[in-house]
Amino acid sequence: MQRVLMITIALALLIGCALGQSTPEPTGCIRGVAFTTEQDQARLVVPGTKILLDGPVHLEAESDGQGTFVFNSVPVGSYTLTAEAPGLTATQNVDVRAASVSQLDLEMKVQVVAESTTVTASAETVDTKEPSGTSTVGESAVEHMPNIDEQFQSLLPLVPGVVRGPNGLINMKGAQNSQNGSLVNNADVTDPATGTSAINIPIDVVSSIHVISTPYDPEYGKFTGAVSNVETRSGDFNKFRVSGQNFLPRLRRIDGSIMGIAAATPRITISGPLVKDRVAFTQSFEYRYERDPVDSLPPLQSYNRSETFNSYTQLDVNISQKQTASASFAIFPQHLDYYGLNTFTPQASTPDLNERGYQGYLQHRYVTDAGDLLTSQLSVREFDADVVPNSTGPYRLLIETTEGGYFNRQNRDTTRTEWEEIFRSHPHHLFGSHELTAGVDFAHSSYDGRQQFLPVQIVGVAGYPLEQITFGPTSTFSVDQNETAWFVGDKWTVSNRLIFDLGLRFDRDSVTDAVNPAPRAGFILALTKDNKTVLKGGAGFFYDRVPLDIPAFPDLPSRTVNALNALGGVVSSTEYSNVIPDGLRNPRSEVWNLEVDREVTSNFLVRVGYQQRNTVHEYFLNPITFGSTGDLALSDRGSDSYKEFQITGRYRIHHSTLNASYVRSRAFGDLNDFNQFFGNDPQAVIDPNQRARLNFDAPNRILAWGEIAAPWKFTISPVLDVHTGFPYSTIDQYREFVGPRNDSRFPRFVSNDVQVLRQIRLPIKEKHAKIGFGVFNVFNHPNYRDVQSDLDSQRFGEFFNGIGRTFHGKFVLEF
Repeated sequence: MQRVLMITIALALLIGCALGQSTPEPTGCIRGVAFTTEQDQARLVVPGTKILLDGPVHLEAESDGQGTFVFNSVPVGSYTLTAEAPGLTATQNVDVRAASVSQLDLEMKVQVVAESTTVTASAETVDTKEPSGTSTVGESAVEHMPNIDEQFQSLLPLVPGVVRGPNGLINMKGAQNSQNGSLVNNADVTDPATGTSAINIPIDVVSSIHVISTPYDPEYGKFTGAVSNVETRSGDFNKFRVSGQNFLPRLRRIDGSIMGIAAATPRITISGPLVKDRVAFTQSFEYRYERDPVDSLPPLQSYNRSETFNSYTQLDVNISQKQTASASFAIFPQHLDYYGLNTFTPQASTPDLNERGYQGYLQHRYVTDAGDLLTSQLSVREFDADVVPNSTGPYRLLIETTEGGYFNRQNRDTTRTEWEEIFRSHPHHLFGSHELTAGVDFAHSSYDGRQQFLPVQIVGVAGYPLEQITFGPTSTFSVDQNETAWFVGDKWTVSNRLIFDLGLRFDRDSVTDAVNPAPRAGFILALTKDNKTVLKGGAGFFYDRVPLDIPAFPDLPSRTVNALNALGGVVSSTEYSNVIPDGLRNPRSEVWNLEVDREVTSNFLVRVGYQQRNTVHEYFLNPITFGSTGDLALSDRGSDSYKEFQITGRYRIHHSTLNASYVRSRAFGDLNDFNQFFGNDPQAVIDPNQRARLNFDAPNRILAWGEIAAPWKFTISPVLDVHTGFPYSTIDQYREFVGPRNDSRFPRFVSNDVQVLRQIRLPIKEKHAKIGFGVFNVFNHPNYRDVQSDLDSQRFGEFFNGIGRTFHGKFVLEF
């Protein structure tokens, strides 16, 4: 089937390229700010303004919290721009020129209401050009939705099928965190060693977050799950803007008394022109100091700490009418004290995790006279991590707690350099319209590491050691990887009711020394003439890269497991060697989906969809014993599957948006994921691999959230998230699994958060502020994070470490 699909797509691409005829269709860009003038002539921006653009095409947008709006890729021509906000309106004509940016200052006036009524047909229809499986958290949601740590990653669970797993990592569409693609402005931001997302940028520079669960565009590769892409805001080309917030720290209260600072997270963002209409810059700084409580531990030992500094710098340049460029530089060092603190692991037995990273990025865009677009981008990235124990005593795993210093010390230094060229053609016409895409991508990654493991004891109910695990000497290693990809695609618009997305991608990875063809195809079909009922779907193959800690595995310290008697004598001993018995192959997923979008009314959209993903050649660890010796085998024969049925509704009324969804899903696969035992927080005991529901499986989930424009200029943003509790396994005093894996579950997770904001004008010209508050877990539901799963414990089956209700104030100064 794979070969037939690949040949079919390749032939379609070749026919489209060979027979297409050129018809130029250049585009430009419109940017502006919506504002109103007060009686004292002060300018006050108008956020949430609905912007309508009518001309050769009809487009819509909404101004953000600074009143700014953007229309990208607008066909050349004359347009009428209409803006509407409660009690305000504006109309302005604008001409769009090829490869140029039209900058507008849109002054809103008091709306005059006539005593007659005109009824017109709604111009809003389902966007038939939006691919299937795409969800977006827009700029307004980034600003208004409750966000307890004010990081962009925490907004991803607003997308159906995306959950924060029991380890705190984001799992998208039933995939491990390391299986997903993570991009910022289309640049890869994953850790080359672990494959997990590794970047922090101030949320004030984030414009939108896209989650694509079925990315049939051949530009996307090097993952087997879903992909998230964060887009940052462009700098302001005409006016300086400054915003600052969180200048006052939150106090830490214990038993009603103030005991220091719970969090301090000030940040400031500046944007403005360096050369008017030509060069704009954005600079954002953020300092974060936070303590996360574990209520089941003694009060003075119940907090972990994190300290972070994030800086993001961006330049946007209009070089000429045909050329634009963007450059950015981010640094994001962070220090995490007591990493992995929980009910059964006190502070002394946890490590500190120190991470340091920076990323530089350069993108150049050139539009030809014919309207073709050539995009060149280069990114350079360094990410280092150290795991350091907090004490030096022997590491002992007891029934109810852990004693001693953490057993692992590691140092990771990684770099990644990536260069990409993408060519997008103007439409060619042959049996419809063809927009062709072709590109190449080259990346080089390196990983220099050091790993040390110290002895571990497993202590039973009687209080004496049952087993002791010892390790080989400290190891150092160095791994390099070259990745090359080339791809071609065709967006074939057969008619205004039928669109095909055809793509063929080839990936080569020097670690596996294999070239992997990845064909894919998607379609969009309007089932009704008014384009209000749309069927979308597709199928494709996706190959993941190999994280660099995988080929480094044979160089890691070996281990010996000793069974002990009551006097501490060795009863038996098994020495395990680290081996990769079957070589390495790139993980591959096979994905298909179908969805139906129905615009019930102009304000009410309903989506029903089904998605299935099967992944093979996944990596898992499995200890195999041969008497007194054994192999700790790293196999690429793992597999997992994900099935999702989704019903989603979106309702818009009077500048308010309400979203609701129900997802029925199943995530199933091998449980001995490599990062559990050799990632940032390794587990000491490795039991035989089994297959079961994955640790972040949540079969039933109801998600509802919205932005409500309330009276007196208040914006109320509630979130309700209810899902089945995550699964867990039962163990005995030997730390061996008892019964089927992941056969038990945590109680149902129920979270209700809300944030209220209001914009106020300050008695200073052109300055305003936003004040409000957030309440997290409004109903104080005990969403537990820990469970006593050892059946030899007197507390077996009890849950601990719930997340209680918290309050956050909010004050944002903008001018």
